[in-house]
Amino acid sequence: MDVYDKLRQILDASPTGAPPSKIFDEILRMLFSPEEASLAVHMGLSPRKLSVIAKDAGLPEDEAEKMLEAMADRAVIFSREKDGIRSYSLLPTIPGLFEFPLMKGIVTPEQEKLGKLWDEYHSEALGASFSGRPTPIARVIPVEQSMKADTKVQPYEEIVKLIDSVKYFALARCACRESVKSCDSPREMCLIFEGAGRFLVQRGFAREISREEAHKVLDLAEKSGLVHTVSNSADKPTFICNCCPCCCTILTCSTRLGLPNAFAPSGFEARIDAEACTGCGVCADDRCPKEAIEVIDDKALLSPEKCIGCGLCVSACPAEAIALIRRAEPPQVLPTLNELGIKVLTEKGKIEAYLSQMKG
Repeated sequence: MDVYDKLRQILDASPTGAPPSKIFDEILRMLFSPEEASLAVHMGLSPRKLSVIAKDAGLPEDEAEKMLEAMADRAVIFSREKDGIRSYSLLPTIPGLFEFPLMKGIVTPEQEKLGKLWDEYHSEALGASFSGRPTPIARVIPVEQSMKADTKVQPYEEIVKLIDSVKYFALARCACRESVKSCDSPREMCLIFEGAGRFLVQRGFAREISREEAHKVLDLAEKSGLVHTVSNSADKPTFICNCCPCCCTILTCSTRLGLPNAFAPSGFEARIDAEACTGCGVCADDRCPKEAIEVIDDKALLSPEKCIGCGLCVSACPAEAIALIRRAEPPQVLPTLNELGIKVLTEKGKIEAYLSQMKG
């Protein structure tokens, strides 16, 4: 078996997957040299000690470490140090192998080509692989400005509570907008937390920011009409993406590819007060990422089945004619990221492959 296909099969065992494609084969060959790929297949999707990887690959530790550090410096693998022991792991395709190497911004012809290949792969196969069957990996969080103070909200439904649960913050450029370039929305908008954030800062792909700066990023996202998305679990977030509907992987699974389980909507949906509505069209023309609102006879009309509950229409309505209300049947949010992963893997028929590669 070709070493690159073997590497792809390991990556495909993750919840997001890595379906076979000539495009993805080209991506892997751009990201990993043959020697690096031969070493990478002795890694897994969870961190393994340098000594274990080197032994399995039949390489001296110093030689393996040099190659692993070179890959980590390019953010094509993950690295961490715990109790003085360095470990390494492969990155899933999303979030990870696609986004991390492009988070400095696209500055070379090779990076430009890589970004275009990822976008082609997303349309051809990766988007469908990422989408839930039926449980989505990601979910929408309403913008803070759309939530009334007296609205009963669970901590995992409130962006402020999610931010306040995090201790380490990193900010990086949006690889999606860097790659697709379909809009002029702000680029430095990806929030990454804790271990992944520390790794990206250490390797120069993100910068450390404060909690207060993270709140300012969320405010800018709201003003720019970007949708907050996080993992579909109720525990501490590992990331908050601020997505546009024209470039970003999560939203374009729905807007461009029409995948029904691309992400979970928030637990809320918009409701328009027809008497208060002035028909200005701001909600329909400038804010709704799903084209769920249209203005007819000078009144905004909502298609509830299209509403994802992002709240962007609410925060921008000059007449204050739109509010978020609790959905009659809120989508399920898994308690933890681990439980989400197990459920998604089981639904996609990958649980045995995942557990097998975890045992290494």
